[in-house]
Amino acid sequence: MEQCPDDALFTVLDAESNSIAIIVKHMAGNMRSRWTDFLTSDGEKPDRNRDTEFESPPKTRTDLLEMWERGWKYVFGALEPLSDEDLKRTITIRTEPHSVTQAINRQVAHYSYHVWRGTSQAIDGRRSPSRRRSQPSSTGRLPPARSRNGEGQICHTLLGRKEREHDGATDRRRSFGRRNPPGDSWHRF
Repeated sequence: MEQCPDDALFTVLDAESNSIAIIVKHMAGNMRSRWTDFLTSDGEKPDRNRDTEFESPPKTRTDLLEMWERGWKYVFGALEPLSDEDLKRTITIRTEPHSVTQAINRQVAHYSYHVWRGTSQAIDGRRSPSRRRSQPSSTGRLPPARSRNGEGQICHTLLGRKEREHDGATDRRRSFGRRNPPGDSWHRF
């Protein structure tokens, strides 16, 4: 986000993507819900309205970065005090039981996925529309991409689709992007 111009944080490239600001808003909402009272209450809090996470992002870079930092404070505030004994406990997310380790792994995968989507959005935003990555086909599959070193990259659209089916979310939600950025550029988000 540091490398993105302000306007790029709030730009929606097409009907199948969200702005980086929306991705951050969704992640922050998820972080608050999952990590507040992590060991003692369900990870899907009753006051969370997930659909609104995909509407009305913060208006400024400062507000967006505050939201981002606040989300990570929930995460690390819950992780830092965990003991070895806590890792053996069972918690629930949407009433499904998870070991603490499973829940942590689930969230790390979720956040990695969205950071990758935001990075992809930022990279695509720098390209002219004719050079942007291909849109998903009606089957949800993407054409294979090639990284700079010629190795094939796997395109990940299934996770987003499963989330939409599981949550019964509305049309307002969009895919978070299209495919992995080349090389190690994930850390730039």
